[in-house]
Amino acid sequence: MPKTKDSITNWIKSSNYDIKTAEYMLKTARYIYVLFMCHLSVEKLLKALYEAVLKKIPPKTHNLIFLSNSINLEIPQNHLKILESLNDLSIVTRYPEDIDGLVRAFKKDRVEEYLKGTKALLKWLKNDTRLKR
Repeated sequence: MPKTKDSITNWIKSSNYDIKTAEYMLKTARYIYVLFMCHLSVEKLLKALYEAVLKKIPPKTHNLIFLSNSINLEIPQNHLKILESLNDLSIVTRYPEDIDGLVRAFKKDRVEEYLKGTKALLKWLKNDTRLKR
């Protein structure tokens, strides 16, 4: 069994660090990394919840849907949409087959919407009472 409280705190701090990194990547026009860091930030917060709820070490997965389903999250539709979108982007931002096409597809305005949606999702996740026990 993990050192749950310390580990959960570490997941949360790491998630906060990653979303801040996404903000910096936006300022430097590294838009693919904004998406990558948004995904990573949500993933880490879900892993904090996973530990808080199930009292065990989260699996080594990047699948946000799997993690949220594992802890029976009832995600509002507006947050579910961003979660599903980030989940779909996970592989293409990690291992782009066509980096030029990916860069063309994700311009500033579009990426700003992802960042905004991610921040709202993170705020909602942090309000889960199971995280505060």
